[in-house]
Amino acid sequence: MPNSQNKPVEKKSLLETLDTSVDGEVAEIGHVLEQGQKKATDGVKKVTHIIGPGVITGFSDDDPSGIGTYAISGAQYGLGQGWLTLFQLPFMIAVQEMCARIGIVTGKGLAGNIKHHFSVKWLYGLVLLLVVANVFNIGADISAMGASLAMIAGGSSALWAIVTTLFIIILEIFISYKVYANLLKWLTVFFLAYVVTAFIIPQDWGQIVRSLVVPHMEYSKLFLITAVGFLGTTISPYLFFWQASEEVEEQVSSGKRKEIGDNVRFNHPKEIKKMRWDTVVGMVLSQLVAFFIVVTTASTLHNNGITQITSAQDVAQALVPLAGQFAGLVFAIGIIGAGLMGIPVLAGSGAYVLSEVFGWRQGLFHKFKEAIGFYSVIIVSTLVGLGINFAGIDPIQGLLYAAVVNGVVAVPLIAFILLISNKKEIMGTKKNTIWSNVFGWGTFGLMALAVIMMFWSMAG
Repeated sequence: MPNSQNKPVEKKSLLETLDTSVDGEVAEIGHVLEQGQKKATDGVKKVTHIIGPGVITGFSDDDPSGIGTYAISGAQYGLGQGWLTLFQLPFMIAVQEMCARIGIVTGKGLAGNIKHHFSVKWLYGLVLLLVVANVFNIGADISAMGASLAMIAGGSSALWAIVTTLFIIILEIFISYKVYANLLKWLTVFFLAYVVTAFIIPQDWGQIVRSLVVPHMEYSKLFLITAVGFLGTTISPYLFFWQASEEVEEQVSSGKRKEIGDNVRFNHPKEIKKMRWDTVVGMVLSQLVAFFIVVTTASTLHNNGITQITSAQDVAQALVPLAGQFAGLVFAIGIIGAGLMGIPVLAGSGAYVLSEVFGWRQGLFHKFKEAIGFYSVIIVSTLVGLGINFAGIDPIQGLLYAAVVNGVVAVPLIAFILLISNKKEIMGTKKNTIWSNVFGWGTFGLMALAVIMMFWSMAG
């Protein structure tokens, strides 16, 4: 009897123990999941904090029109021009670092500094040419995105071009700067598509490495034209204006400045150091992507006798029968991501420039009603770029004109950048170092030579 009376008690005790144990396990699992979520969130915040205007600028350089240029090079000459990615890297870094440093120290973009320290007549001409070139670039990028979306999802490329344009305008106009800046940072993931595509296809990596470090030259007009286009699409004026202004946007967003264009000199060493690392990483990643695009098109199109392509979407379509549906799909997705990043930068750079020239309130941190002129430039330039696709103008032909304009604008603009960044009364202790001047003036000479070669080739 005593034993039978104790059995229910023991059973209850066992259930209670088991229940307590389960609750403990659930609580522990919940704690582990909570800690994992916190680490993941902290990791995301850390990544978005590390990625700054330099990385965004670098990837923006690989917009669909740039991808098309690199792909044309790979299709026509195989790995023959891949060494240009390594060759032009220090020149890119030098110019973009100067632009970023000017923005951080002065609180103004490039246009504001040129307007304040030099003749405004120079600025009007440069601005007009820049905006025209940007619009043609936007038109070509919209065309590439529309064609790529039609390839992936079906339907009309024209309809997708309209949808894409409206989506980009909504992003820039109606989303807060912090959200928008973080979105641009995450769009950089799309550029992994070109690295992935290169590894999907069997490669001779020994030959690829040699092509990167051993320059190859062909003394033909077409080779020189393609090389000039390669250089011109990489060292582009719109990137100069964009990064300078974005560095100031970052200061305003973090509370270090009240407004773009205030006259407070700022040269905190830690911020300058962070900017330099950000710029170096951005430019390196930019050229890494460019190199892998050359590798992909060289190992597929060029090696199979396909040397004549006109755009980035042509490459995506050509890859399908050569490297499989997946390779073509990945390449097309990369074009879409590149356009989502490149088009806002093109439109935004024009908006910064015109706002500084005419004294409008500017900045993506402002709401539309606070900076109507600034946002109107973004809207109009994007819509005009879309309109090029419906006006009977070949966007790819427009890219040729844009390349000519960008080449011409880059030469005097780099000279202004060097003059501003060397003035102690403007830059204080953060004026150019010897190496900045060596590579800066080297870029000036390189771009001047490229323009001369371009006009020579066009006249021939």
